[in-house]
Amino acid sequence: MDKKRKLRSSEWFGGNDKMGFVHRSWLRNQGYPDDYFEGKPVIGICNTWSELTPCNGHLRDFAEVVKRGILEAGGFPLEFPVMSLGETIMKPTTMLFRNLASMDTEESIRANPLDGVVLLTGCDKTTPSTIMGACSVDLPTIVVPGGPMLTGRFRGEKIGSGSMNWMIKERQEVAGYAAADIREAEVCVARSIGHCNTMGTASTMATMCEALGLTLPGFSSIPAVDSRKKLFAQLSGRRIVEMVKEDLKLSKILTRKAFENAIITNAAVGGSTNLIIHLTAIGGRIGVKLALEDFDSIGSKVPLLVNLKPSGKYLMEDFFYAGGLPIVMKELQPLLQESVTVNGKDITSNYEKDECYNRDVIATLSKPFQEQSGIAVLKGNLCENGAVIKPSAATPKLMQHKGKAVVFESMEDYHARIDMPDLDIDENSIIVLKGVGPKGYPGMPEVGNVDLPKKLLARGITDVVRISDGRMSGTAAGTVILHVSPESTIGGTLAIVKNGDVISLDVQNRSLNLEITEEEMQRRKKEWTSPEPLADRGYVKMYIDHVEQADKGADLDFLVGGSGSKVERDLH
Repeated sequence: MDKKRKLRSSEWFGGNDKMGFVHRSWLRNQGYPDDYFEGKPVIGICNTWSELTPCNGHLRDFAEVVKRGILEAGGFPLEFPVMSLGETIMKPTTMLFRNLASMDTEESIRANPLDGVVLLTGCDKTTPSTIMGACSVDLPTIVVPGGPMLTGRFRGEKIGSGSMNWMIKERQEVAGYAAADIREAEVCVARSIGHCNTMGTASTMATMCEALGLTLPGFSSIPAVDSRKKLFAQLSGRRIVEMVKEDLKLSKILTRKAFENAIITNAAVGGSTNLIIHLTAIGGRIGVKLALEDFDSIGSKVPLLVNLKPSGKYLMEDFFYAGGLPIVMKELQPLLQESVTVNGKDITSNYEKDECYNRDVIATLSKPFQEQSGIAVLKGNLCENGAVIKPSAATPKLMQHKGKAVVFESMEDYHARIDMPDLDIDENSIIVLKGVGPKGYPGMPEVGNVDLPKKLLARGITDVVRISDGRMSGTAAGTVILHVSPESTIGGTLAIVKNGDVISLDVQNRSLNLEITEEEMQRRKKEWTSPEPLADRGYVKMYIDHVEQADKGADLDFLVGGSGSKVERDLH
């Protein structure tokens, strides 16, 4: 460390005046010795552990392992909690609270005597929220991802936590599953600590952390129960102390090149569409502006290399045994740009010696599972600012399709009518779901991949085109068009779609259009009235008033950017 550069924590602990006494004295009740306050880098362990966040339920133990590494490297570890976001439990959706958790993270880091930060993450939104908050402060930061569960096993079948969710209605209606079958399956599907074991959003975001350079190489693929997960956690604790000494801040790692590498990697692993919103928001905090079109132009021609659910057949445990993300990164070297990572090395040099042990799980660039993957960005009069679809998880024959709309004005409307025997719907219909965008729900929930009606499932139909201004779970598959912007609640064209309207989809030509005349469109828009706000106080009102649209990352407008690490007011 440059001897001329003082540790940030010395502003709290370095003085022998009244405030130095105050800051040290109250910490003394924990029994810390003198030398902890004498030039040791103070490392904050930002922990998203919560018993209400099942995927992060093991992070309390991981924090102790990280502390060991920090102490070994000569640092002073101090663990602190931030708001945790349990995707599977919180209502109405954790996405409503992603920005709030980022504020908690940002202000906790800035307000305290920290020189570096370790982010303990796992469930979907805990990863982007903590990274967003850390970016707005810009200290040396490393991510410790909690890891996926082991593969679910049920009656001789390999099942994925998350992916099984979307099969339950079909299993009940077609396979005759009773309550006892469901109870057995729900235990078998979640048989260890960790987050979803498909390439859902949690695994996608962990993968993207590594592709961005925010984790030690090879860390993101390791299952939560594997002893190597704790090994890497301890090494991360050691490394963050060195990063402080090197002043290796987030802004030095999260360059434009790093974001482009992450987009390429997401395509290669068949990652979640949710990455678009999270990566865009992270970029907005660190000063790298990403346009929706970047995800298409940079990623959509990248081959699919990973055969994982929901785009393939394997699960994260299989991926790890095959060699994990290091093999993907090694294969992608010709496509990646030089970018520094948390270990101080360039990302293209971190994976030179890794070997693949199962090519049925991880393919090569020369023989990929699909020639093109990634995200397709659609434009047209139904989505003036864009919409997205994940081709690798869609039905090929539906990628160019024209059908009549079956419209649901809200989730409540959908639940009330979807299984009505007289619902006018067939395999050629297009389900249109309104009112589930950032402002409309509020929070833009993962409901875009709505279940099909019972009468279609009974005929063996498992996919139809679905369109909404919401998101879908990264664990889900289907021909699902998402993130329609502007959303229906603020008067986007989606708001005026009526039952029976013809909609045309052409993924190859990147178009999505409502086939009515311009005169009819303007007439309907003139007659449209905005719905009443869903909240009149508190955080939810603030969210509705300030959230940006999906194509901009759905951050709050006043949070874009950062305020740095300096605390503006001081008691001195």
